Amino acid sequence: MPRVLPSEPSYGHPSEEKVVDLLREQLDDDALVVVGQRVSTDEKEHEVDILVAMPGAGIVAIEVKAGQIAVEDGQWWQGSGSARRRIDPVTQVRDALYALRGYVMQDPRWTVPYQRWTHMLVFPHTALDEDFAMPDIRRNRVVGRDELDRIGTLAFRLARDSGPSDRPLLARSTVGLLAEVLGGRGLPQRDVVARAAENADIADALTREQSVLLRAVDALPRVEIRGGAGSGKTYLALEQARRLSRQGLRVALICYSHGLAGYLRRVTSGWRRREQPAYVGEFHALGVEWGAPVGPDERERSASAARYWEEDLPRLMEELADGLPDGKRFDAVIVDEAQDFADSWWRPVLGALRDREAGRLMIVGDAGQSVFQRAGRPPVDLVPLVLDHNLRNTRQIAGAFLPLVGQRMELRGGIGPEVRFVEVGVGEDPIGIGDDEAMRLLDQGWEPRDVALLTTGSRHPMQVELQQDGNDAYWETFWSGEDIFYGHVLGFKGLERRAVVLVCNHHEGMDRVRERIYVGLSRATDVLVVVGDEQTVSAIDEGRP
Repeated sequence: MPRVLPSEPSYGHPSEEKVVDLLREQLDDDALVVVGQRVSTDEKEHEVDILVAMPGAGIVAIEVKAGQIAVEDGQWWQGSGSARRRIDPVTQVRDALYALRGYVMQDPRWTVPYQRWTHMLVFPHTALDEDFAMPDIRRNRVVGRDELDRIGTLAFRLARDSGPSDRPLLARSTVGLLAEVLGGRGLPQRDVVARAAENADIADALTREQSVLLRAVDALPRVEIRGGAGSGKTYLALEQARRLSRQGLRVALICYSHGLAGYLRRVTSGWRRREQPAYVGEFHALGVEWGAPVGPDERERSASAARYWEEDLPRLMEELADGLPDGKRFDAVIVDEAQDFADSWWRPVLGALRDREAGRLMIVGDAGQSVFQRAGRPPVDLVPLVLDHNLRNTRQIAGAFLPLVGQRMELRGGIGPEVRFVEVGVGEDPIGIGDDEAMRLLDQGWEPRDVALLTTGSRHPMQVELQQDGNDAYWETFWSGEDIFYGHVLGFKGLERRAVVLVCNHHEGMDRVRERIYVGLSRATDVLVVVGDEQTVSAIDEGRP
């Protein structure tokens, strides 16, 4: 979808939000939508309700007028009864456009002065006749209630056809420059965060490029997407869930880990209702929704508890899936971090499909991150698609875990500091040294919400303490961002932080150490500090953990 600025807009009226949503649905992904852009001149304060910049066309300032709009004796009126008032929307939008255009063209970074700028009125609640005419505005600059379903096309055509024909059509690079100019200049920034934000934008843009794969997936009802850490797998899982839900399909988006499930729910809850999947969450929680017992406390470490979650509940879920009514079944199931699933888990997954033979199944995963003692595969044929680019981590961080990926990967992320390795001497506490390194990151300008301290062996004492109140309360500390997040690599799969301290405190002979280290190294997007004994640190530094 087009980029919207600010990322969390403040709308003057619900109708403005409706217009923005329609533009996001109808315009290409490389367009820019700016909401509530204010601009100040010596004479007046102006505001552009919605500014749209469209590559291949131009820039349109849109004034939205809600309610009943009428024209009497050449005068514009808005509202009815005692709330009726005179307005001048044409002058309002033109003056705001000219003021904003003047500001942009005076910016020293704006090296492309001749662009196609124009204006438009949108009346989302008022129907207009095709022969509507006013001397101060042409009909093609006014959109009424009955034309909202093609407002994006109308805006694009208006921008493309406005101004002298020798003026260039808007370039993609100019759209990015416009966003930069509207963000102001000479603003104080914390260097570490500014660089991280730039890298995040690069990663977001590159990840959106991956969505072209979904066009191919549309013709493939059952597909497996494989890729190393940072290759955009979760983005594709989310985007496919949104696309299929928008088509009216009943979709389940599932994973194994509690933290990742919380992330998926938070993202999807911000979508429009018709885009939200029917179910988003953990595999085991789906069984509870079907009627299975809640089971033992998930923090319990006993063999009987493990047997219930790993064997008994999946077996019961298979039986429950057979008895699901049609309204509880799914047209499509999407599984993120699929390498976490055991063989027995796939039977209830497939059993939940309305069409078990041809229902849609998309799984995404990375075999290199198989940190659990299970490696199940769905008992159906899947078309494999491979992602061979790292987009999310800086090249320095991706280079540190590249030997563990198990496939060729092109590093396309941003540039950051080198990975720092801190050796733990004999008798020293690796977690204590990790705490010191986390404090060092805060001193460098990172906010607590930017930093995570992850362990590969025993949990950090802070994690143990926080989990005493239950997993939901514990994971709320991840989302609140009020403090450094203390976690374990097993529970942090699929998540990330800008700055990570990885404490390698595993013991010799521990299961799947290589996979644990791979997960830990790849959770940092911008800054990575590795703490461990001399042997572990040297091995990671040399690419052979």
